Amino acid sequence: MTTALALGRFPAWHIVFRNYWVHRREWLIFVSGFLEPLLYLLSIGIGIEMLVGEFRLADGSVVSYTEFVAPAMLAASAMNGALFDTTFGVFFKIRYEKIYDAVLASPLRPIDVALGEVTYALIRGFLYGGAFVIVMAALGLTPSWWAVFGPVAAIVIAYAFGGAGMALTTYMRSWQDFDFITLAVLPMFLFSATFFPLDRYPDGVEWIVQLTPLYHGVVLCRGVTTGVFEPAMLVALAYLLVMGSVGLAVASKRVGTLLLR
Repeated sequence: MTTALALGRFPAWHIVFRNYWVHRREWLIFVSGFLEPLLYLLSIGIGIEMLVGEFRLADGSVVSYTEFVAPAMLAASAMNGALFDTTFGVFFKIRYEKIYDAVLASPLRPIDVALGEVTYALIRGFLYGGAFVIVMAALGLTPSWWAVFGPVAAIVIAYAFGGAGMALTTYMRSWQDFDFITLAVLPMFLFSATFFPLDRYPDGVEWIVQLTPLYHGVVLCRGVTTGVFEPAMLVALAYLLVMGSVGLAVASKRVGTLLLR
């Protein structure tokens, strides 16, 4: 009865439950986006910590290099999870499985499809964030109790990349177009203040870095997990929420345009 009521009030749950039942046995694929940032943390973060000095945060507190890198890998983990679901997965459903054709033959609307896929990405981002914070705590990389809100920051990041990822996917014509996604994600992963501070970039490059969405995700996660809050976090939060909302609106419109012609 409770499930039926929830489905009635939020029809997008039909998409979420469908994704869950399809992927419930594919646990290795599910955790793949979590493992890559974890491996970077264990290799680069811990591996070269002794070669790099400590970092001073905005409030003057000092953290180790691994504590500096770990929040960035948390942000990257949430990004990976959201993008995997709303890019490759959505493209396959549109072009090959024709799942949404059947969905839109029911009372569900294009906005329900977009909300369902992004909601599933949020769930994945939350699980990735929770698992990553647990790993950070086990390794002693959570200098503040505020780190318990790391999964919440991961949800915001997943919302931004989930909405934008699905919107972009509706414009993809073939699998080759996904090379553009990789071309954008890899530089963001490497140069969004993930492995070294923003002030290490040349002056003319800093503003470019600050325009990237992962940079704002890193700012949000680093502030939450270290307990050092600054105005830049509010800018990052607004940036990510607007990005996700615009992407969700575009994705909803595009799904209707593609499948209800």
